[in-house]
Amino acid sequence: MSIKITFRSNLPPVLQTQPMTSEPELPDYAGSSNKKTEEIITELDSLIGLESVKKLIHELYAFVEICKRREKEKLNTEPLVLHTVFSGNPGTGKTTVARLIGRLFKEMGVLPKGHIIECERADLVGEYVGHTANKTRELVKKALGGILFIDEAYSLARGGEKDFGKEAIDALVKAMEDHKDNLILILAGYKVEMDAFIKTNPGLRSRFPLHIDFPDYSLDELMSIGEQMLTGRQYTFSPQAKIVFRRNLQNMNAIQPYSGNARMVRNFVEKAIRRQAVRLYRQPNLSREDLMCIKEVDIS
Repeated sequence: MSIKITFRSNLPPVLQTQPMTSEPELPDYAGSSNKKTEEIITELDSLIGLESVKKLIHELYAFVEICKRREKEKLNTEPLVLHTVFSGNPGTGKTTVARLIGRLFKEMGVLPKGHIIECERADLVGEYVGHTANKTRELVKKALGGILFIDEAYSLARGGEKDFGKEAIDALVKAMEDHKDNLILILAGYKVEMDAFIKTNPGLRSRFPLHIDFPDYSLDELMSIGEQMLTGRQYTFSPQAKIVFRRNLQNMNAIQPYSGNARMVRNFVEKAIRRQAVRLYRQPNLSREDLMCIKEVDIS
């Protein structure tokens, strides 16, 4: 079944993710006939933090499934408007979640391909009149059947009225109308800048009913992300290394708050792995534990 994505002039108020006060009540996927859908949902749920983000995606999943059941009973179904604004600092999982949404919607029949085309201002904005519209149309063409993900989308409105960014916005709005059954547009960027950007064009806010806030990770969540990254690579912290790793994260956040979030953790993890390799490569008779263990000296 294909779920039709349409636009309405009487769109509901913006659906905004809210801080979680308790664990969300999630749909039961055990009876799903699509194993790939179950795997994608499991992958989503395995992400550290992002509880309010997960809750909204689960709600969208349930809504699509109920639409299918209502259609079978020849009941009216609500049209889906899935263009979305992702707001949050770098490294909070926006691109990762966008990729998961594309795969999920493909398996559910919402999108025929579910692929994601990632771009930014330089990929959309040209150097002369008419150039921008052509560049934007080419990217839209590549994204048909999937998701067009525009990072730092607010930069399209930074140059004022005479800037070619406005031409890109106009071309995107037209593409959303021309391909309303075959394209999802996700705009991403810092929260304050994205809120201001949406207000620059009267037609933008009504076309993006879904606003998802990606909160910064807590120190505990950053630690969990680091341990998850190591586990995935078949490494582990020694007890003392774990203490030092946490302290380094805390110190970095104190100097540069939220300087990359999960990206910062990944950089720390990869650096520790490289330093472990330098420490070990001349040593003979290494055990499996030696090859897996990240020690304090590899971090400090």
